[in-house]
Amino acid sequence: MGRLGGWSLLETAQTFLTGYAPARALDEGFLAGQLRTGLAWLGVAALGVLVGAYGTARVYAAVAELVEPLRDRLVTRVVERGVREGDSGALSGLTQQVEIARDTFAGLVMVSRAFLFTSVGALVGLFSLDPLLLLVVGPPLVAGVALFVLSLRPLARRQEVFLAADEALAADLGAVCPGLRDITASGAERQIAEGTGRRIDAELRAACSLARWSVLRVSSLAVGGQLPIVLLLAAGPWLLAHGVTAGALVGALAYVTQSLLPALRNLVHGLGTSGARLLVVLRRLMRDGTAGDASGGRPPGHGAAAQGPDGAEATGEQAPGPSESWPGSTAHPADVQETPSDGPAGKRAAGHGAAHPTTGHPTDGHTPPTAGTAGQPVAGRRGSAHRSNGRAAPVKGGALREQAAQGPAAPAPVARPAVPGGAVPALMLDSVSFAYGPHSAPVVEGLDLVLPPGAHLAVVGPSGVGKSTLTALVAGLLEPGRGVIRIGGRPVDGPDRAELRVLIPQEAYVVTGTLAENLCMLRPDPVSEAELLAAAEAVGLTPLLEALGGVAAPVDPAALSAGERQLIALTRAYLAHAPLALLDEATCHLDAAAEERAERAFAARPGGTLVVVAHRISSARRADRVLLLDGRHTAYGTHAELVDRSAPYRELVGGWTPGPGGRSDPALAL
Repeated sequence: MGRLGGWSLLETAQTFLTGYAPARALDEGFLAGQLRTGLAWLGVAALGVLVGAYGTARVYAAVAELVEPLRDRLVTRVVERGVREGDSGALSGLTQQVEIARDTFAGLVMVSRAFLFTSVGALVGLFSLDPLLLLVVGPPLVAGVALFVLSLRPLARRQEVFLAADEALAADLGAVCPGLRDITASGAERQIAEGTGRRIDAELRAACSLARWSVLRVSSLAVGGQLPIVLLLAAGPWLLAHGVTAGALVGALAYVTQSLLPALRNLVHGLGTSGARLLVVLRRLMRDGTAGDASGGRPPGHGAAAQGPDGAEATGEQAPGPSESWPGSTAHPADVQETPSDGPAGKRAAGHGAAHPTTGHPTDGHTPPTAGTAGQPVAGRRGSAHRSNGRAAPVKGGALREQAAQGPAAPAPVARPAVPGGAVPALMLDSVSFAYGPHSAPVVEGLDLVLPPGAHLAVVGPSGVGKSTLTALVAGLLEPGRGVIRIGGRPVDGPDRAELRVLIPQEAYVVTGTLAENLCMLRPDPVSEAELLAAAEAVGLTPLLEALGGVAAPVDPAALSAGERQLIALTRAYLAHAPLALLDEATCHLDAAAEERAERAFAARPGGTLVVVAHRISSARRADRVLLLDGRHTAYGTHAELVDRSAPYRELVGGWTPGPGGRSDPALAL
């Protein structure tokens, strides 16, 4: 500190000469007709600049001697906590937060020191030129600094509140946005919207409060730095009449415009913004390692505030006990969208704020989104609830971003099979149209479709034509631009949609837990072991079940193949009460025999209706009806009818015939 102050005195000398030397150059030199004297004083001012530059260079070295020990202390603290507590945030602390603290602290030292020594040099210079100048400049400068000091603490608090609110909103959106499809599938739109809305409102309130207090910061700069200029100009005639020379008046203006105003501006902006930033970072780095502290030191992987199913914020200290389930949940536990579990980004569930259906096992990130009652007893369930970590998993992006491959699709009449006995259709689409934007080509346009209960429909078509989009519309994940979709006579966008359909996409969730917990996830009622074994036998899961060691055997998702995970997801959907099953290439990792067995099991469910996005031509042959989506060439009928009258379908099929000896059929041309 002594060296820092000593070298800063050279800057004080430079500031003093900034106004004093030009004043003397005018009064004693140029205005008095003494050219050499005027130039000599300007030379003194130039020498002062060189001396000040040398002092500034030495000041940086002195500041480094202050800052580097602080950085070393912070690094030691972060490393000790990382080693002692296994803090996974230690790397971020070392690479970002410590550097932010060091740079910000150095900046604050520089601006504070500069304002102090610059003010001293300028005020001494004003007094040396004429005490009347100090009376004009001094009071507004003191008032401006006092106003800024009074606003400093409230501004710092509100800056910290705003930063915390912004981080909470960013963490919330980072969890919600990738899992929007899953949130829609689990019927949690209102809960998630309320939670996100509260965070948006909190940030808005913090921003408005910060903006109101920032007016004081701007006012202090205007009063302390700009008002003296106005006063000097307005009082110029009076000052000249009371003995202040023209050179002294010019020197006073130089002091204010070239020294005091820039120094005050740097101080206001430095302490007002960077000071609050440094405060937040230091609190995080110097915390005692307790998770979830007010400064934002939450355990990695958690959002700023998790949400319970009732939309209330959870702080992380109120997790349900071993035998508790989340209260207030209204969504059906079967209201689940299976989403990818492969890949680093796909290992988190989209059950933001929803109750976890399994027991207290760690989820390995394979937890599926669910917003239902967590504590329902099932075979093999230990009767405990585990709260979701508030993270959302990214869904298969391509599935919801398919665009029409051959331009706008024209409305195509689709045959309506008769519904026997006037029964309510299992699925009805009435003039349904959908596009991904107001200027996008329709992916589905004017589609009419009626399926009776027990029907088996295969949906085929080129890649990107809209097959997965159609299943998303039927599942209620997307809202049609025009038309109506009903399942069992009820709107698909109703609150009870989870009771109406179950959707299994190409990749499937498997959670860390027992096999029974995985299979019973979509059932609100207890499931007997006999029913589990029967469902496994029907779908083709029995060999895997026996290899694992029974329904109570633990499941390691990472140890399962993609096909084994699909079998578990298919059996889970088979056990669901939903009458409509949507298989969006849900058997693509199975061989032809396993795929046939699973599809026949779903088609044979009592009262069940099956819609399959076909992966192999054999799926289309097994179906009662085939829907070809191909832009203007959309067609509907049996496999034989479409082969006979639809050239695009014949081209898609490629004239393939069943392979001999049970050999797998080739996949559809994509």
